[in-house]
Amino acid sequence: MARLQCKCGEYLSTVEAPNDVQLHVYTDREWDEIINMGDSIDPLLIPDPKREVWRCTNCDRIYIFNEDNTVSKVYIVEQQ
Repeated sequence: MARLQCKCGEYLSTVEAPNDVQLHVYTDREWDEIINMGDSIDPLLIPDPKREVWRCTNCDRIYIFNEDNTVSKVYIVEQQ
């Protein structure tokens, strides 16, 4: 997926690299497996996270995608 319109109206895109939308999120268990692969970590060998996670740069909503690039969950920041 490369483009999505947030519920706030902002268009999110991961076409540019680097960008402020795409987050690299690993579970603690996933990260532990990655760092225990050997003596040193080659950044090019770090696998992509299992789920894609995007953050809206306007309203900070978080979008979590399934493997088929459909939105699985949406989280919104609570106002204080």
